[in-house]
Amino acid sequence: MFKPFRTAAVLGAGIMGTQIAAHLANAGLTVHLLDIPAKTSNKNEIVESAFKKALKQSPPIFFTEKTARRVILGNFDEHFHRIADVDWVIEAVVENLAIKQQLMARVEEVIRDDTVVSTNTSGLPINAIAQGRSESFHKRFLGTHFFNPPRYLKLLELIPTKNTATEVINRMQWFGELYLGKGVVVAKDTPNFIANRIGMYVTMLGLRALTEQGYTIEEIDTLTGTLVGRPKSATFRTADLVGLDTLLYVAENLYPAIPQDESREIFRVPQLLRKLVETGSLGVKTGQGFYKKQGKEILSINPGTLAYEPAKPMNLGDIEALSQIHDLKKRLHILYQHPGRAGDFFRQLTLNILAYSARRIPEIADSPADIDKAMRWGFGWELGPFEIWDALGFETVLADMKAASIPVPEWVEEKGRRQKAEGRRESVFYEGVISQTGKVDEINLTALKADPERTLWQNSEAALLDLGDGVVLYEFRSKGNTLSLQVVNGFNEVLDLLENSEFRGLVIGNDSANFSAGANLAEMGMLAQTGNFQAIANLIVKYQSLLQRIQYFPKPIVAAVVGRALGGGCELVMACPHVVAAAESYIGLVELSVGLIPGAGGIMRMVTWAAERAASESPQHIQPFLRQAFETVGMAKVSNSAYEAQELGFLSPKTKIVMNADRRLDVAKQEVVCLEKTGYTPPPNRNAIMVLGRPAQAMLEQAAYIMQQGGFISEYDRYLAENLAYVMTGGELTAPALVDEDYLLQLEREKFLPLLQQSKTQERIMHMLKTKKPLRN
Repeated sequence: MFKPFRTAAVLGAGIMGTQIAAHLANAGLTVHLLDIPAKTSNKNEIVESAFKKALKQSPPIFFTEKTARRVILGNFDEHFHRIADVDWVIEAVVENLAIKQQLMARVEEVIRDDTVVSTNTSGLPINAIAQGRSESFHKRFLGTHFFNPPRYLKLLELIPTKNTATEVINRMQWFGELYLGKGVVVAKDTPNFIANRIGMYVTMLGLRALTEQGYTIEEIDTLTGTLVGRPKSATFRTADLVGLDTLLYVAENLYPAIPQDESREIFRVPQLLRKLVETGSLGVKTGQGFYKKQGKEILSINPGTLAYEPAKPMNLGDIEALSQIHDLKKRLHILYQHPGRAGDFFRQLTLNILAYSARRIPEIADSPADIDKAMRWGFGWELGPFEIWDALGFETVLADMKAASIPVPEWVEEKGRRQKAEGRRESVFYEGVISQTGKVDEINLTALKADPERTLWQNSEAALLDLGDGVVLYEFRSKGNTLSLQVVNGFNEVLDLLENSEFRGLVIGNDSANFSAGANLAEMGMLAQTGNFQAIANLIVKYQSLLQRIQYFPKPIVAAVVGRALGGGCELVMACPHVVAAAESYIGLVELSVGLIPGAGGIMRMVTWAAERAASESPQHIQPFLRQAFETVGMAKVSNSAYEAQELGFLSPKTKIVMNADRRLDVAKQEVVCLEKTGYTPPPNRNAIMVLGRPAQAMLEQAAYIMQQGGFISEYDRYLAENLAYVMTGGELTAPALVDEDYLLQLEREKFLPLLQQSKTQERIMHMLKTKKPLRN
């Protein structure tokens, strides 16, 4: 265990500096953000302007609006003395070695003798920045390379110098993982470190495929995007997002810095990139780069004429069928064997990337795992280079490299020979099942499910897994982790099993990026279109009964939430008496966007939240909270973070929030054990909820009318809001009254089914299923 940082100073309020400061504030630190003084009467003008701009960024860099208050602004002239009181100083000024060295000399004069100092440089040698500093300073100095945007990208590269104390490295790794939620990789002080070195190589290969091999921008992005387990921005959309000027700057600095790199010529800047930068086509920030949006049409650059043209039909064969294969490893294997242009591109690109990654060991990293983690966490790859190599077949890839005269380092061939001699069949680069994390406090469900004895029950869309220590996990396996009929029926079977067993309790969760997309709209839409409304009515009763059972179950149940928990998924989370949520959890009751109102207890729990937050049961105390709940549900608001979900009423104040999402299952498991050991009792029944009746209903309806008249919502949105107001205020009650949960659940059912029968609601559902976007009809 180490002492966590509680205060920090970020020197430099540029794009990275402000975002690093924001993420440190998200982690609970008090942060001093300092920059050079302005040449005006207000010396804080530069830092204030930068911070004001940062507050408007989308997606937001702070968890909540209140989080921003933890950042204290200042300038180097008037406020530099503040760094004497901080635990960690992060330098993020302009990429100029002399300026950074001068700043470090000034920092050393002010800081305490136990303050850690780091630089966020991505292109300068870490050791050179601390040149001339004392031995004590060197021990506490290192590189901390955050990826942009720091809140959302998981990778944090730590780059120690030869003098950085081991204790400082270990402390930084511990803090980065536990408090900042990062995937930490220790890199070497080499140009561009790990992820950007490999990432730039991959980008340059894509550029050369465009300028030298006759592939179009659209073809390259198709073959380097989600099809192969990488972000949908692929090669050229990513370049536009990063900025072509930034890409040019990095390439021009990297090329002279790697004279010993056998593939150095790949990094020589293509004329196309240079021309685009010279003409001001820098990407998203200038409205055009490799792509340009013109009206609703997306054009791409013609590398020969530099004119923007509509996309030409792709000549890649039956790629659409390939994209329907769910298993990524199987998809990659088929694409690798593809006989057409798509296969040619993928094979050539992949062989070069894998071989280059292997040749960079031990230059930039000590192990394949470090490179794989860097590419997964920094660039959003589902599989790292060496995981891809194993998936395609070690011997196959190695033979193809030799056939293509691609140099392979000796350590790879030796590893293959050793595995063959030992008769092992598993991964060449990893022992046994690949662990994505390797941490004792991070449950790896892939490894867990490899042991058949861990699966205690399953159907086609859910499973019950033994987590050990008397705790079981209910895992959704439906598409989008929806609450399908199979998932709901399975839930009840599992609860029956749990109730009559010696297991301590249950965790609800999965290893997906998103907890649950809610009810299965396809199932519900099909029943509605065939007129089988009785089946839907029965389904709503079943949903409500299940969530009430979860709420009052005699053994502890803990939801482990990450990513999106929408609609019915949100109602499930709200019903769980205990929740562990990743900080990056986006939770909301979004039913109105598909023409419905929450029907599985979401309204009832929001009404309860409003009544319980009020100072008393007086209507005037409850009304402000009720109106907030009404607006939250009526506008289908989704929280920006788990902390905002608490403010909106979707999560309780006692929710355990973890910065590192990979820890959520283990923390939830420990929560079950703790609750059981302390003598668990379910929450008391809510049999007296104050609802405000017709007067409050009129107030809420008036608010909806004003929104509609102002053009903020449609006429049908207003109709839906009035149905919502009816349920939230107790239906036909003429005055405030105490009601029980069943009363409000009955009102939800009464309104839900008639709404589903409306043609406009069915239009919204069909539009959402087809486009994944809401329809405002």
